[in-house]
Amino acid sequence: MPQIVLVYPQIPPNTGNVARTCAATNTELHLVKPLGFEISDRYLKRAGLDYWPYVQLYNHDNFKEFQTYHQQRGGRLVGFSAKGDSNYTKFQYQTNDWLLFGSETNGLPQDVLEYCVATLYIPMTQPKVRSLNLSVSAALGLFEARRQLDYLS
Repeated sequence: MPQIVLVYPQIPPNTGNVARTCAATNTELHLVKPLGFEISDRYLKRAGLDYWPYVQLYNHDNFKEFQTYHQQRGGRLVGFSAKGDSNYTKFQYQTNDWLLFGSETNGLPQDVLEYCVATLYIPMTQPKVRSLNLSVSAALGLFEARRQLDYLS
């Protein structure tokens, strides 16, 4: 099943909401440091409610450590970016994809995007809106992958 990777997330409630989505779908959640908060942050826990025991959570001290972990497990790195090359609904997901999302303020850094086999965007019709909320983007990407791979039943 695809996995969610948050690279340098900054806002605790967003990460908590992503964690709740991961708990509900039994999806692994990987957090790549540095984070803009402490894992014990009350806002993070509040957003995740009482679902944290159901989250398969992995913490990586930096992107290099995450890369090593990813290489051991295999699969494709798929980056989500407002400047992506392909519409996320047109992409053909695979069961071992890792869906990468960047920080709320900067998105995925260029050096991280270079490791991705594809960069995907979520279309928005209002040109003055720069991006969607991180937790919304992660949910859209994950559920599209799950839909294509028939994990919704």
